[in-house]
Amino acid sequence: MEKKVLTEQALYFGDIKMPKNFEVDRSQLAIDILTASIQNKFPISKNFHKINNYIIEYLKAKYEISVINKTVKGFLYKTEETTNPCMDIDFRSLKDSVDYTMLYGVNTSNCVVTILYDDNRNKQQYHSIDLTSNKFIIFPSSNMYFINNKQKESFNFLLKINYRESENEFTS
Repeated sequence: MEKKVLTEQALYFGDIKMPKNFEVDRSQLAIDILTASIQNKFPISKNFHKINNYIIEYLKAKYEISVINKTVKGFLYKTEETTNPCMDIDFRSLKDSVDYTMLYGVNTSNCVVTILYDDNRNKQQYHSIDLTSNKFIIFPSSNMYFINNKQKESFNFLLKINYRESENEFTS
């Protein structure tokens, strides 16, 4: 008997662990998100590069997945706000669409990301995961998800980077 895995939906998550004196300045990143909401363009900064490079290197070193970033957006969620379900894949152009969505907690607490998926005949399953400051969640862009800011005191700042899988230049 043989086995062939046809598909896998992996969820990657953890902390951004930077060396001492090279930490992400999340306060400045929150300012970048506010700036982006006014200018309609996310400012590329040292803090963005630290997070982006960490994720690219993390996926490559730990899981042998090579990615490049395609889009960057910052979000500010009001107290007790729940987003509409969203999906980051472009069904009109699948060949040009992104493969992974990464959410990063900039200044975030009491925030839950719910990812929807199908498990064979078990349709409309979901997995909820807490997103707090300096944590990231990566999942396939074809999964629908929504974000729930459960806190009552302040806004939550999140960074979203969409990645596309790239050809691995180190194939054996």
